[in-house]
Amino acid sequence: MALWDQWVEAALVKLASKNLLRSTRPISLTPAAAVHFSADEVETFDGPRQWDRSSVEVEMDERTFREWLSELPDPGGESIAKDENVSRKLLLFSGNDYLGLSSHPAVRKAAAKAAQEHGMGPRGSALICGYSNYHMLLEASLAELKNKEDCLLCPTGFAANVAFMSALGSICSLLAVGGRPSEDQKIAIFSDALNHASIIDGIRLVERQQEAEVFVYRHRDMVHLNALLSCCKMAKKVVITDSLFSMDGDFAPISDLVELRKKHGFLLAIDDAHSTLVCGENGGGLLEVYGCESDVDICIGTLSKAVGCLGGFVACSNKWKQLIQSRGRSFIFSTSLPVPIVAASHASLVVARKEKWRRTAIWSRVDDFNALTRLNITSPIISLVIGSEKAALCASRHMLESGFHITAIRPPTVPPNSCRLRITLSAAHTFEDIKKLVAALSLWFVFPAADQNAQIAPKL
Repeated sequence: MALWDQWVEAALVKLASKNLLRSTRPISLTPAAAVHFSADEVETFDGPRQWDRSSVEVEMDERTFREWLSELPDPGGESIAKDENVSRKLLLFSGNDYLGLSSHPAVRKAAAKAAQEHGMGPRGSALICGYSNYHMLLEASLAELKNKEDCLLCPTGFAANVAFMSALGSICSLLAVGGRPSEDQKIAIFSDALNHASIIDGIRLVERQQEAEVFVYRHRDMVHLNALLSCCKMAKKVVITDSLFSMDGDFAPISDLVELRKKHGFLLAIDDAHSTLVCGENGGGLLEVYGCESDVDICIGTLSKAVGCLGGFVACSNKWKQLIQSRGRSFIFSTSLPVPIVAASHASLVVARKEKWRRTAIWSRVDDFNALTRLNITSPIISLVIGSEKAALCASRHMLESGFHITAIRPPTVPPNSCRLRITLSAAHTFEDIKKLVAALSLWFVFPAADQNAQIAPKL
């Protein structure tokens, strides 16, 4: 990876020569912040409490419920609980709050305390006035979690991917004579076919700037990726992939990617959004599970999934951070995260580190679902592919009438004729919740028998 280090360093030198290097300068808020952020002051618990239920239980008034039903096709004869007294209290199986941390007392207290002391400000971009000692401490905590030198906060996970991609593309423009890279000076980006939309849009931006050539490899297909890499004569190669794919619930082959990195010398970027805090002994994500943090150059993540808050981040080296905060457009031109959100996110990280039972609980729910359905589910994301849009909407209506908040996923999120129910499990769910879920699903789906390894089939 010495070449990539040289290219990034050369880009930073070029920016410095033009007085275009940017850095964040933290505004120090009141001294109370130091006590507020003390990990010892964060109250934690040794098991689930009543507040955890609020992260997986929602209520819907009669009018909203009926309006939602009116927008969904009625299959006729298959619906249950059609009477007017149907419960409006729904079990949520469609969110991404995997550990149930959004409702934790420590997270609530941190947000409230910061809001009382500082309101929502100071408001502005991170490079102007929106960066504080709260933001700096959260970045340090995330860098430690991901075992990286540094970290850069972004307004969302979407913004984090776009910021990284736009900064990446700027390298070849900065190093090219006249700012227009030739074909062999461009960056070759290799992207998994099922990567998240934020990665795809970031790539499109770089491609539109004529700074990159894009190669899409078949989902998780390392033979195809190796072939593409072997045929590519461009020097600057980058491979980017989700770690846990948000719509299919499967994992990227991290070990194989690391081996290919050794062979081809590409920059490896991983979007670890859905496995952060969910996977690994300390919640470091899929990279911690495989012990390959040093083999991954860029780790992109989010605070809006298992952290239970809002925001995105890029964990990387000091030099990459300098480049991204100087050239990452979605970072530069966005207002920074409000202080209460940052405070809550930091508290959530502390809780997740101390309350390890939450990771145990969510993987127990995965095991429960597998045992009850005989499906080979490998993550808390369960994708029940149905096919047509109408069939998926009918299934969603059935689950709604059965007391479950599970929405149909349709194009453009997924390709045509691959519509599905996307179910997500949480540490706040109980075994009884899973039993009720499977019972309701069983009225609509045929699950494989105990001695079969078949996929589900809808009862249509």
